[in-house]
Amino acid sequence: MALIAAAVVVLLVLPASLAARFLPAQVQADDFSGSIWHGSSGHITVSSRPAGALEWRLHLTSLLSLAPSADVRWVKDSVVLDGQITVSDKGFEARNIRGGGPLNDLRDLGLAPGWSGNTTLDLKQLKGSFQKLESAAGTIEVSALSSTSIAHGADLGGYVLTLSSAVPADGSLAATVKDTGGPLEVQADIHYMPGTHSGLLSGTIKERDGASAALRDELNQLAQMRPRDNLGRIPVELEFAM
Repeated sequence: MALIAAAVVVLLVLPASLAARFLPAQVQADDFSGSIWHGSSGHITVSSRPAGALEWRLHLTSLLSLAPSADVRWVKDSVVLDGQITVSDKGFEARNIRGGGPLNDLRDLGLAPGWSGNTTLDLKQLKGSFQKLESAAGTIEVSALSSTSIAHGADLGGYVLTLSSAVPADGSLAATVKDTGGPLEVQADIHYMPGTHSGLLSGTIKERDGASAALRDELNQLAQMRPRDNLGRIPVELEFAM
């Protein structure tokens, strides 16, 4: 108990800016406030991209280990995520990451221009070294999705991406995609390569009764190149950058 009490006193005194010493090379932080125990950074960049602000509160019981853990809150404009993270010399493990916000507020992090909607995250685990991701499990849901480059910005509905837990050696992320209703019936898989910020969506797509005329026209044009199957579904294989 005396050791923990002494550690708490030290953490209350040491400034939050000391946290910058423990960040990986691609992450920079400044505008610190508070202490190393309960502090915040008002300005974070990741690979020179503006990445919002971060607040943390260390777990006292983790101070006796070589892998301190903390409750964290990340804010990027109107996007807010809460979770827990444990860091060691081998890497990190984030758990129970929940929250979300408008996609527009993620443009600085590489979201392609013209996309809008809302996203909700419920990630059970993200684990990896500071060089690559090793596992990811949970769901990412998007709603009211639209793009200025598709059907004149028509509503594209909502979708749930379910991440598998294992990440292969090449660091690629795999997810299944299913629609949550709306104008499109979609069943697909996504493979995303963080290193090149590129991905591939492959599966089938089909309009529903509520699809707009502009969306139907674009799907019919697509069907000229990729004929529909006996259920009216169009096979798709789309590359994207993010």
